[in-house]
Amino acid sequence: MADTSPRTDTSTDVDHDDKNQRHMFLVCSSIQALPVAVVPSDSSDRSKEKTGDQKTLSRLAQNREAARKSRLRKKAYVQQLESSRLKLTQLEQELQRARQQGIFISSSGDQTHSMSGNGALTFDIEYTRWLEDHNRQINELRSAVNSHASDNDLRAIVDGIMAHYDDIFKLKSAAAKADVFHLLSGMWKTPAERCFLWLGGFRSSELLKLLSRQLEPLTEQQLVGICNLQQSSQQAEDALSQGMEALQQSLAETLAGSLGPSGSSGNVANYMGQMAMAMGKLGTLENFIRQADNLRQQTLQQMHQILTTRQFARALLAVNDYFSRLRALSSLWLAWPKE
Repeated sequence: MADTSPRTDTSTDVDHDDKNQRHMFLVCSSIQALPVAVVPSDSSDRSKEKTGDQKTLSRLAQNREAARKSRLRKKAYVQQLESSRLKLTQLEQELQRARQQGIFISSSGDQTHSMSGNGALTFDIEYTRWLEDHNRQINELRSAVNSHASDNDLRAIVDGIMAHYDDIFKLKSAAAKADVFHLLSGMWKTPAERCFLWLGGFRSSELLKLLSRQLEPLTEQQLVGICNLQQSSQQAEDALSQGMEALQQSLAETLAGSLGPSGSSGNVANYMGQMAMAMGKLGTLENFIRQADNLRQQTLQQMHQILTTRQFARALLAVNDYFSRLRALSSLWLAWPKE
């Protein structure tokens, strides 16, 4: 009995262990048969977060760089506008000084500007000098008339003034070749003078109307001569005005012919052809200016022939006084307080 009892207990324990081992085997097999879920590790998450942060930082850096460049471009554009404004202001100031003094000095005061490349500015300066010389000659003529100088003395002064008028017509002819629009605009004249401007100057017929009342008494022959001169001047002015209107209409039609149905430019060949025709028509403007100045010059010469030397001297003084008053009126208007 003592021998068999321990063996029986051992057998029972072995069977129990076997059962446990088989159970554990089945459990392990079941676990191995289950699908395995892949769970990302913490290092992978950190790697992806790091990559995302780098892309965000890169985009932010690109945005900052683009904003910086945009600010630089805007700053450069504003500086360019300010520089252009300052240059324009300086140019206006220098032009004003040129008109007042007859010279054109740079704002730095160390060198004079070259006028060869700017026909309009060159003419303005030359006209200012011409006007100063003209005023000096007129003052000399006024003194001679008031002092009752001899006809020979008056004739010498009058001839000098007529030669001086020839100079301004030559200057205007050269200016028309350089910039005909500047002469037509009358920007070289004062505002009140521009109000009566006709093809770059005064109307001879209107000037004769003003002078006829200042030159009395006139002989019958002189009255007839002045009346005929006024009529011929009026007819010539009307013809030039009609020609100018025809040119403007023709030019407008030429430019309109290069437009498409929608108002946009047509094909390139047609557009360039129309613009070439328009440029050719603009070239005739110079001829209109020259004819108008020739009419003014001939009017002065014929007045010189019709009137006596003393009468013509009085006529020159009256013409000068008229334009002087227009310039004075312009100065008063510009100085008048605007509210």
